[in-house]
Amino acid sequence: MRLVWGTVGCVEAGDPGAQRVSVILDGASGISDAVAITALTGECLIGDRVLCNTTAVDLRLGTGGEHFVVARAGEGVSFDDPGPGHIMKLRYTPLQRDVTVVEEEASGHHDVMAAARSLSGMPVVCCGLHSQVAVVAAAVKEEDPSLRVAYVMTDEASLPLAVSRLVPRVREVDLIDSTLTCGQAFGGELEAVNLYSGLLAARHIARADVAIVAIGPGIPGTSTPFGHSGIAQGQAVNAASSLEGVPVAALRVSFADTRPRHVPVSHQTLVALNVVALARALVAVPELPGRLGEALDAALEVTEIWERHERCDIAAQTLPSMRGVEVRSMGRSSAEDPAFFLAAAAAGRLAARKACPRL
Repeated sequence: MRLVWGTVGCVEAGDPGAQRVSVILDGASGISDAVAITALTGECLIGDRVLCNTTAVDLRLGTGGEHFVVARAGEGVSFDDPGPGHIMKLRYTPLQRDVTVVEEEASGHHDVMAAARSLSGMPVVCCGLHSQVAVVAAAVKEEDPSLRVAYVMTDEASLPLAVSRLVPRVREVDLIDSTLTCGQAFGGELEAVNLYSGLLAARHIARADVAIVAIGPGIPGTSTPFGHSGIAQGQAVNAASSLEGVPVAALRVSFADTRPRHVPVSHQTLVALNVVALARALVAVPELPGRLGEALDAALEVTEIWERHERCDIAAQTLPSMRGVEVRSMGRSSAEDPAFFLAAAAAGRLAARKACPRL
């Protein structure tokens, strides 16, 4: 871990909850990009002295090339933002944050959550990557714009929802109707103690017709079978099923990734569905042209996936309208890796059809 003092040289217009700034780090030449999570640090001003965590950038990890502001220098109380709730997230860390979760009385939702037991057949799209969320949501809305979509973010990757550049854009164009953050993740329109409560809140408070469960931006990985955040996809299948929802699994498919373990189906998806997921899910399989479709089928057939889950072929070979939102996954666009986007869209289409049988 590395913490470095610096001076704010420029403040950009930021997304809700996140402030992008340029920082001149002590002892360094040039200007560095940093992000301040305003729910933890308050807002930065030009000239502020800030303590930055530079660890991930120093290690050349995929964090978007940004440092994180830890604190602003000053005297007395530098940030005071109390809430009515008493549940801590980022618990027992120097930046632990009080939030109001849906389960507690201060939220106004306690009685609803005390009675909630079932998702009553609500489709739950279980994703392996954050970038799938927007495409899934767009496909749901294209099938039926009246369906309400909730994004339930778990805590296996980014913890602040504000880090996501994608979610605010998707929310602005109404591809997603509500956001919920679970576990140690925070910053959603609704906060929940865990994934189970988060899903119940999506159904009974946000009134969602379809829930999308996915990690936040970033995905820790180690090239080992279980040392990655993709495990969360299998856990989401279990949660959705145990609450009487309909789990829909989005395949992570790629023919452009240079790492063989992610082609044509990521090993992370296969572990999540073949080992971690104990409940049966509907697996959306996109129709891909020619040899690509054959390669995908062959990769799925050599696993035990169809002994454990139900295959659902989705014929659409076009992507849904993203309403002007640009989506990239692992730095690639839909033109560069169409199979990835078609697979995510297939899951959204399937979920919409389960939510609205007339489709």
